[in-house]
Amino acid sequence: MNGNLTRLRAVAFDDMEELFQWRNDEEVSLFAVGNSPLLTHVSREQVENTYETIISMNRAENGVFSILDLEGRIIGIADYRDVNSITRSAVMGITIGDKAYWGKGYGSDAIRAMVRYLFLQLNLERIQLDTWSGNVRAIRSYEKCGFEVEGRLRQNEYVEGTYYDTVVMGLLRSEWEDTIDR
Repeated sequence: MNGNLTRLRAVAFDDMEELFQWRNDEEVSLFAVGNSPLLTHVSREQVENTYETIISMNRAENGVFSILDLEGRIIGIADYRDVNSITRSAVMGITIGDKAYWGKGYGSDAIRAMVRYLFLQLNLERIQLDTWSGNVRAIRSYEKCGFEVEGRLRQNEYVEGTYYDTVVMGLLRSEWEDTIDR
């Protein structure tokens, strides 16, 4: 999956060092998962075990991809999961782990590449994602890619001593087709 700034490929064992660093970086973890202690502060062994799980998961129902810049450097990770073959829907997520790439359009570019893949290759009708309401940069990026706020789970996240809403966003294939620059 190629974008204008990024390329997505299946996650590889060689990516584990970066994934380990990002999972243990307070700021990256904060924006990726809020304050979920189960998803932060992990050992190398846990990351490697997660890799084994990821490899076994990569099939039509789930996929995990490394996000690369055009020079081939890993800068983040993206995934899709919970594919519903009846409603033709899925949930996706993205994290730009390399902070040098924050705020420069790489996340939006990777989102567009993943959306294109999910609509064209998996023939989905709907894509959903969510984040916590304090992650303003992510919400802006998702909206820039055509996602619309569909709902809020009020005070569903607890981040650094404050409650935040979970913001649920969605994109329909028809909306995407009306705005794409394939």
